Amino acid sequence: MRHRLIYRIAAVVGVVATGAAVWSFLQTDQTNRPLSGYVEGESVYLAAPASGALETLYVREGDRVQAGAVTFQIDPGVQEAQERGAAASVEAARARADDLRTGQRAQELEVFDTELAAAQAQLREAEASYARIEPLVRRGIYAPARLDQERANRDTARAQVEAVRRRREVATLGAREDALRAAEQQIRQAEGGLNEAEVRLRTLSPRAPVEARVEEIFFRQGEFVPANQPVLALLPDAEVKLRFFVPERELIHYRPGGVVRFSCDGCGAPRKARITWISPRPEFTPPILYSQGSRDRLVFMIEAAPENPRSLQPGLPVDVERLRGSR
Repeated sequence: MRHRLIYRIAAVVGVVATGAAVWSFLQTDQTNRPLSGYVEGESVYLAAPASGALETLYVREGDRVQAGAVTFQIDPGVQEAQERGAAASVEAARARADDLRTGQRAQELEVFDTELAAAQAQLREAEASYARIEPLVRRGIYAPARLDQERANRDTARAQVEAVRRRREVATLGAREDALRAAEQQIRQAEGGLNEAEVRLRTLSPRAPVEARVEEIFFRQGEFVPANQPVLALLPDAEVKLRFFVPERELIHYRPGGVVRFSCDGCGAPRKARITWISPRPEFTPPILYSQGSRDRLVFMIEAAPENPRSLQPGLPVDVERLRGSR
C-alpha cells in the first residue's frame, strides 16, 4: 500500500511538473511566435449603366491593365441610335436659328421686288397725270377739284411705294430678338441632349481608373448584362494590404507609419510593410473584462501597406514579426 501511495504521489508530481514545463514553454513560445495575418484587397467593380449583350471582353483574369485601358464593351446599338437622333436635333435647331437670322428666302424677296416695281409704275403715272392737269387747272380749263384728285392719287402712289419698300426691308432683317433668343435656347437644349447621349455611349465601354490586376470576370462575351451589374473586378496595387492582429499588451509598440516585416509562403525573403491603420476597438472581445486572463485574450487589428504588392494574392496567410520597441 505504501509503495502504491508513493507511486501515485510521484505520478501527480510528474504531471504537475510536466504541465508547468509545458506552460512555461508555451509562454516563452507565445512571445516569440510571429503574429498571424492575411493579405486583403479592396476591389474596384466596373459596370455599365445600361443593359445589353457583352459584345467584347478585352481582358482576362490575371491580366494587368493600365490606367485608361478599355476593359469591355456592351452592345452600343441603342445608344448609337439615340446619339444620331440627338445630333439630328442639334442640326435642326441650328437650321431654324439660321433661317430666323437670314430672313425670308430669295424667291419671297422677288415677290416684294415685283410689288415695288408695280407701285413705282403707278407713282410715275400719277405724277405724270398731275403734271398734265396742273397747268390746265391754272388756265381754268378744269376745276380745282380735279387737281385735288390728281394730287391725292399721286400721294397715294408715293405711300404705296414706301410701304412696299419698308416691307421688303423688314423681310431681310430676320426674326425678332425674342424669337432669336428662343431659337438659341433650343440649340443649347439640343446640344445638351447630344452630350448626354455621347456620355451614355462612352459608359458602355468602361476604362480602368488606375493600373490594376484583373481579379475576377463575372460575365462572358455574348451574355446579357443587366444595367449597373459588375462585369469584372479590378484589384489596384494601392488597395492591397496586410491585416494582422496584435495582443493588447503589445499594442503600445505599434503606431501608424511604423514598419513591420512579414513573410508568407512563396514570397521569398521577408518583406516590409508600413502601418496605415490601427483599429480603435479590440477583436473577439469577451463580454466581461474583469480578470487579467480576459484582457490577455484581447487583440487589435492592424492594416499595413506592403512594398511591391503585385505578387500578393488576397487571402494569402502571412506571418508578421513582433515589434519589441517603438518604431
